[in-house]
Amino acid sequence: MNWTIALPEIVLSVLGMAILLAGVLIKGRNTFQLCAMMTIGALIITAGLVLMGHGGLGYNGLFLQDSYAVFVKLLVLAASVLGIVLCLDHNEHENLPRFEFPVLILYATVGMMVMASSSNLMSLYLGVELQSLSIYVLAAFARDDLRSSEAGLKYFVLGALASGLLLYGISLVYGFSGSMDFAQLAKALADPLHVSHGLIVGIVFVVAGLAFKISAVPFHMWTPDVYEGAPTPVTAFMATAPKVAAIALFVRVMIGPFGHLLAQWQQLIVLISMASMVLGALAAIGQGNIKRLMAYSSIGHMGYLLVGLAAGSADGVRGVLIYLVTYIFTSAGMFACIIAMRRQGRAVERIADLGGLWKSDPGMALSLTIFLFSMAGIPPFSGFIGKYFIFGAALQAHLVTLAVVGVAASAVSAFYYIRIIKVMYFDQPEPAFDARPASLSIVAGAGALFTLLFFLFPAPVVAAAQAAAKVILG
Repeated sequence: MNWTIALPEIVLSVLGMAILLAGVLIKGRNTFQLCAMMTIGALIITAGLVLMGHGGLGYNGLFLQDSYAVFVKLLVLAASVLGIVLCLDHNEHENLPRFEFPVLILYATVGMMVMASSSNLMSLYLGVELQSLSIYVLAAFARDDLRSSEAGLKYFVLGALASGLLLYGISLVYGFSGSMDFAQLAKALADPLHVSHGLIVGIVFVVAGLAFKISAVPFHMWTPDVYEGAPTPVTAFMATAPKVAAIALFVRVMIGPFGHLLAQWQQLIVLISMASMVLGALAAIGQGNIKRLMAYSSIGHMGYLLVGLAAGSADGVRGVLIYLVTYIFTSAGMFACIIAMRRQGRAVERIADLGGLWKSDPGMALSLTIFLFSMAGIPPFSGFIGKYFIFGAALQAHLVTLAVVGVAASAVSAFYYIRIIKVMYFDQPEPAFDARPASLSIVAGAGALFTLLFFLFPAPVVAAAQAAAKVILG
């Protein structure tokens, strides 16, 4: 058994237990900050192990380490580090400086890394549940806040339902194929004409379970309430790392074991993608709360990512991975600015609170403008490059209608992104926000630079995504 291929996950889990023990044993005001810094160190060490590790299959076919898994794990680890940096000042302000917070993010990250390396439906489910259970607790972390408790409860109840759907789909696939191993399933399903209807139904349930994890329509109901109610750093984390892991898992499952059945599931993904893009574009228009707006924006972005999956090609997978890279840094920077929206020690969330921001804080206004233009897909920002590769793959796969709907939805969504820019530059000035902590300035500044300058150096990311995509399509 080649156990060393899971060394990063093993080391991260052990370090997580050590940090948890340190948090219990060390008494003092700075325990939260200390555990957060230790968690960031553990995530960086794990990233080094991922880069230095070797590929292969282990644990009796349950765990696979390849270039695709490495690409996704590095993205997840980067998003987790950003999530912890965003919480450093916020948790102190909101009376949430508890050392369990970064440890929960750490174990959610372990679950996501397992998802990225899953080569069996059983390890897939274990990874999904490990990250989900951690995030249920994170969503309700502000237990004295009614909105946070409600967010955690809603996410838990609907998440349990989605887990049931996923597990039922896995049982149907196993029952009608006799295997849960991805490689064996791919061989067994090589001839689509001899695939049973029960297996197709099982795949539909698997798609439903995974669609919930990425908040795609019609499994998006939880997203606006949970995004609004959860502590803002948790919302930032939920909008980045878990989405990366879930989309990556979605791609591996559908194109790996079920790749020969593309004709059977492609239309389902196309419909989910179209519905997500349209709802994300239209439902956000009337939102006055910026966190709810970001929730609908996230639903729309998941729709764009599913365009690449619907293409079912190497170009489609490459487009998904490039889009994920641009999406993580743009979203993290955007949420850094949202967390910085604080007056007299109180967090504010209304879009109207950004009125006249360019006068009181031109740096934050410029950063937000860059992020919003990127999310709208306006060149030369990184979001445009991601959409270029996604829609290009759809056109090559002859999914012209899907690409047209995507471009139309992108144009409509530009309205509410640009509306925020209008508020910042042309509306009546609101009182200035409190001084920004250095941690938020670093994340916002780095995210803005990446988003603005990505078009100058896309080649390394495109090459890495191309190599990872070739692995998925064998």
